[in-house]
Amino acid sequence: MDKLAIIGGRPLYGVVPISGAKNSALKVMAASLLSDAPLTLTNVPRLADVDMLLKLLEQHGAQASFEGSTLTLHAKDIISTEAPYDLVRKMRASFNVLGPLLARESKAKVSLPGGCAIGARPVDLHLKALTAMGAVIELDEGYVIAEAPDGLKGAAISLPFVSVGATEHTMLAAVLAKGDTSIDNAAREPEIADLAACLNAMGAKISGAGGTTIHIEGVDRLHAAEHEVLPDRIETGAYAMAVGVTGGELTLKGAKADLLGAALPVLEEAGLVIDETDVGLRVRKPEGLCKSVDIITQPFPGFPTDLQAQFMAMMATADGASSIKETIFENRFMHAPELSRMGAKISVDGQTATVRGVKRLKGAPVMATDLRASMSLIIAALGAEGQTMVNRVYHLDRGFERLEEKLAHCGALIERVKE
Repeated sequence: MDKLAIIGGRPLYGVVPISGAKNSALKVMAASLLSDAPLTLTNVPRLADVDMLLKLLEQHGAQASFEGSTLTLHAKDIISTEAPYDLVRKMRASFNVLGPLLARESKAKVSLPGGCAIGARPVDLHLKALTAMGAVIELDEGYVIAEAPDGLKGAAISLPFVSVGATEHTMLAAVLAKGDTSIDNAAREPEIADLAACLNAMGAKISGAGGTTIHIEGVDRLHAAEHEVLPDRIETGAYAMAVGVTGGELTLKGAKADLLGAALPVLEEAGLVIDETDVGLRVRKPEGLCKSVDIITQPFPGFPTDLQAQFMAMMATADGASSIKETIFENRFMHAPELSRMGAKISVDGQTATVRGVKRLKGAPVMATDLRASMSLIIAALGAEGQTMVNRVYHLDRGFERLEEKLAHCGALIERVKE
């Protein structure tokens, strides 16, 4: 199992190209199952999660061509409506093939996704939305078996709480449903609007994406289209926070300030100087420690849960004490003990972590528990004294494209150690 060896204490200078957003790419890839015509996607990151979903889509009958960051998917014929456990269990986003298969073929058998280290993340809202649209659903030995003999029908869906996954899944199913669908209390993340833009390019009729109510007018079929995946706001925030720990100046090529939501003013309050340029965002940190800032994770445009771990790493060497409250996922402070191994002073009480900044962390062997926790350890290691060995970096390969290459080009001493 690969490890990353990092010797900290070097400021970062240079250009980091921001990849396409993984969380958007996976959902627009699933949209390819809705049409018998080709879907060409650009700015697609080359990640383990993308490769896993590709295998599942090919199993359903899609033909794929991946050149550089351009991915063409052509699901002319659906040869299987079953998504087996061995493929779905590895990545939750795979579950989102259920809606497209049901919408196009009127039936599907999809394995329930496995739990994960940051909580159970149930899919009951997904299934309730599909049921409201006329699907007959039963659970059998870990599989969702769904049928819609007369096709899906438009419905008024009101989500009891904001759910990105349920919002996206309902959109994917509703575009081919008969009649109109509305989604109230919809998620407002930029990836929602990106999925809507892709589906509309394919001939769907979606309005309101990015707001709290989304309207979808069902169409009979979708056609060929091209779509550019938006830049990854989580990668953007993570590299900005790395500058907060190491100092220096990075140009985040392709990054967009408006995608950061509440994270942008938080980073600026902590002491980072962030400017928009013709090519992206320029991030620099003046001399001295960052300032401590309190945050509460919330759905977009609030502070994203997917940047909470990285922010904790930055606060570990900030001036003062900061409070970090996690409201989205349970069990999402598992990086705290690993940061403590490096000298961070962190106490956790339920959903809230208190971080008391120290002047410098010290390198240590640490273990990544999930994707975002992995990046928090990388950020901490970049500013730490001595060497840090980050174990279980396969998590990073799921969500950060060419991580060590990008950091090394900006002056970091980082090397992958293969075992």
